Amino acid sequence: MDAPVARFCIGQVVRHRAFAFRGVIFDVDPQFSNTEEWWRSIPDEIRPRKDQPFYHLLAENDQNAYVAYVSEQNLLPDESGEPVGHPQTGVIFEAFENGEYRLHPHNSH
Repeated sequence: MDAPVARFCIGQVVRHRAFAFRGVIFDVDPQFSNTEEWWRSIPDEIRPRKDQPFYHLLAENDQNAYVAYVSEQNLLPDESGEPVGHPQTGVIFEAFENGEYRLHPHNSH
Protein backbone atom coordinates (compact mmCIF):
# COMPACT_ATOMS: atom_id res chain seq x y z
CA MET A 1 0.00 0.00 0.00
CA ASP A 2 1.33 3.43 -0.93
CA ALA A 3 1.84 6.06 1.77
CA PRO A 4 -0.68 8.91 1.65
CA VAL A 5 0.46 12.10 -0.08
CA ALA A 6 0.84 15.03 2.30
CA ARG A 7 -1.63 17.86 1.73
CA PHE A 8 0.55 20.45 3.47
CA CYS A 9 4.24 21.24 2.96
CA ILE A 10 7.29 22.20 5.01
CA GLY A 11 7.27 25.95 5.59
CA GLN A 12 3.49 26.25 5.33
CA VAL A 13 1.63 28.03 8.14
CA VAL A 14 -1.38 26.07 9.37
CA ARG A 15 -3.89 26.18 12.20
CA HIS A 16 -5.55 23.45 14.22
CA ARG A 17 -9.12 22.64 13.27
CA ALA A 18 -10.39 22.31 16.86
CA PHE A 19 -7.87 24.01 19.16
CA ALA A 20 -6.72 27.64 19.22
CA PHE A 21 -3.18 27.31 17.91
CA ARG A 22 -1.26 27.76 14.70
CA GLY A 23 2.21 26.88 13.56
CA VAL A 24 4.68 26.35 10.77
CA ILE A 25 5.41 22.83 9.49
CA PHE A 26 9.05 21.78 9.83
CA ASP A 27 8.74 18.03 9.20
CA VAL A 28 6.20 15.49 7.92
CA ASP A 29 5.71 11.80 8.71
CA PRO A 30 3.81 9.91 5.95
CA GLN A 31 1.82 8.20 8.70
CA PHE A 32 1.70 8.18 12.49
CA SER A 33 5.18 7.79 13.98
CA ASN A 34 4.83 8.60 17.66
CA THR A 35 4.31 6.33 20.67
CA GLU A 36 1.22 4.26 21.26
CA GLU A 37 0.99 5.89 24.69
CA TRP A 38 0.86 9.36 23.10
CA TRP A 39 -1.85 8.24 20.67
CA ARG A 40 -3.98 6.60 23.39
CA SER A 41 -3.73 9.76 25.55
CA ILE A 42 -5.99 11.52 23.02
CA PRO A 43 -9.69 11.18 23.90
CA ASP A 44 -11.48 8.59 21.73
CA GLU A 45 -13.91 11.11 20.26
CA ILE A 46 -11.09 13.22 18.76
CA ARG A 47 -8.34 10.59 18.32
CA PRO A 48 -7.08 10.77 14.71
CA ARG A 49 -6.54 7.83 12.39
CA LYS A 50 -2.92 6.65 12.16
CA ASP A 51 -2.98 6.08 8.38
CA GLN A 52 -2.50 9.70 7.36
CA PRO A 53 0.33 12.23 7.34
CA PHE A 54 1.32 13.73 10.69
CA TYR A 55 3.05 17.10 10.89
CA HIS A 56 5.68 18.49 13.24
CA LEU A 57 4.90 22.15 13.94
CA LEU A 58 6.64 25.06 15.60
CA ALA A 59 3.37 26.06 17.23
CA GLU A 60 2.03 28.98 19.22
CA ASN A 61 -1.10 29.95 21.07
CA ASP A 62 -1.90 33.05 23.15
CA GLN A 63 0.29 31.85 26.04
CA ASN A 64 3.10 29.62 24.72
CA ALA A 65 5.37 28.55 21.91
CA TYR A 66 5.93 24.79 21.66
CA VAL A 67 6.38 21.86 19.27
CA ALA A 68 3.19 20.07 18.24
CA TYR A 69 2.55 16.78 16.41
CA VAL A 70 -0.74 16.99 14.51
CA SER A 71 -2.66 14.74 12.11
CA GLU A 72 -3.56 16.04 8.68
CA GLN A 73 -7.29 15.72 9.42
CA ASN A 74 -6.90 18.28 12.22
CA LEU A 75 -5.10 20.98 10.21
CA LEU A 76 -6.33 23.82 8.02
CA PRO A 77 -4.32 26.36 6.05
CA ASP A 78 -3.74 29.58 8.00
CA GLU A 79 -5.01 32.43 5.85
CA SER A 80 -3.76 35.28 8.08
CA GLY A 81 -0.53 35.86 6.14
CA GLU A 82 1.18 36.50 9.47
CA PRO A 83 4.45 34.88 10.58
CA VAL A 84 4.54 32.46 13.51
CA GLY A 85 6.05 33.89 16.70
CA HIS A 86 7.89 30.72 17.74
CA PRO A 87 11.49 31.54 18.76
CA GLN A 88 12.94 28.59 16.80
CA THR A 89 11.67 29.70 13.38
CA GLY A 90 14.97 31.50 12.70
CA VAL A 91 16.93 28.31 13.39
CA ILE A 92 15.07 26.20 10.81
CA PHE A 93 13.90 28.81 8.31
CA GLU A 94 15.74 31.69 6.66
CA ALA A 95 12.86 33.85 5.47
CA PHE A 96 9.10 34.41 5.65
CA GLU A 97 7.71 35.51 2.27
CA ASN A 98 4.23 35.52 0.80
CA GLY A 99 2.78 33.75 3.84
CA GLU A 100 5.28 30.84 3.86
CA TYR A 101 8.67 30.08 5.34
CA ARG A 102 11.71 29.08 3.31
CA LEU A 103 14.12 26.55 4.82
CA HIS A 104 17.73 27.47 5.51
CA PRO A 105 19.75 25.76 2.75
CA HIS A 106 21.53 23.60 5.36
CA ASN A 107 18.14 22.24 6.54
CA SER A 108 16.91 21.07 3.13
CA HIS A 109 16.44 17.35 2.54
